[in-house]
Amino acid sequence: MTQNIKNLDLSIELDKKMYKKKLQVLQYEMLNAQQFLLKNKIGLILVFEGMDAAGKGGAIKRLIERVDPRGYVVHPISAPQPHELRYNYLQRFWRKLPQHGQIAVFDRSWYGRVLVERIEGFATKEEWTRAYEEINNFEKILTAGDYIIIKFWLHVSDEEQLKRFKEREQNPYKSWKLTDEDWRNREKSPQYVEAANEMFEKTDKKNAPWVLVAGNDKKYARVQVLQETLAHIEREALKRGLHLTNVLDKAHLENAESSSLDILHEKKK
Repeated sequence: MTQNIKNLDLSIELDKKMYKKKLQVLQYEMLNAQQFLLKNKIGLILVFEGMDAAGKGGAIKRLIERVDPRGYVVHPISAPQPHELRYNYLQRFWRKLPQHGQIAVFDRSWYGRVLVERIEGFATKEEWTRAYEEINNFEKILTAGDYIIIKFWLHVSDEEQLKRFKEREQNPYKSWKLTDEDWRNREKSPQYVEAANEMFEKTDKKNAPWVLVAGNDKKYARVQVLQETLAHIEREALKRGLHLTNVLDKAHLENAESSSLDILHEKKK
């Protein structure tokens, strides 16, 4: 079934107590997965796209909060610099790939070619339509080697986005997150949704899947990102004939009732 934003249930919520419990287990499992990737020299590439104020930063923070800081890098992607325009648009992303065994998180990514560049007219129709195949080939080259790729789209309703914008506007510690461009982009939400759905249709591949995350409840979104990341690492490890074994001392989590995979397979209530 083709991924589509309209199929997201934005009403899903997670109880605060359950959130803390799951987060503890999942962050431990993420640290364990990081050590597993390092041991087996497998690079992990995580892509985050989505609507403004959808919670990408908060999800990224919880994802890497407990892992070894020497083993990851977060790339905040903005418009290309003038000197980067002299190259193919993918060139600046090749330069940011992680070493084998390391993790790279892309807060925005090469998908800007088929999102903001498409909508704002920074790329011609010929350029952004051609980009789907270019991106698929780029990701296929990486995953055919020693890389794992998973891509997240975090989504919020227009009402929730407006609420978060107003909160940022009033909060001196968050006001820097809000720009005139963010307000202007709200008017183009239907165009971004249309472009995103076409992007999922043409670039959601088994080797580099898209995961759509309902972001109205931040707690649910953060847990979902961790769960899906761990599940995909497990699947990719099995394809390589490996098992995501416990490489750390788990004694301090002896009171945790379930592992991340148990949580992942829980039935939604």
